[in-house]
Amino acid sequence: MFGYTEEQIAWFGLTFGVSAFMLYMVFIILQLARESKAGRFGTFVLLLGLGVGLLGFVLKGIIKYFMVGIVE
Repeated sequence: MFGYTEEQIAWFGLTFGVSAFMLYMVFIILQLARESKAGRFGTFVLLLGLGVGLLGFVLKGIIKYFMVGIVE
């Protein structure tokens, strides 16, 4: 499709698509904190509680990079 292989399209989608989705999730968490008037501590707790999964996903990629070398 448009001169790209399926592997290149999948890599692009997983790299940039998931990254964009994760940034959107952070926006949703911050919007939730603002609408609920959570304050600084409440916002921190929301980001900590809901953002731990996002952080784990990012750390998995970093660990994979250092263990395998260049990410496929």
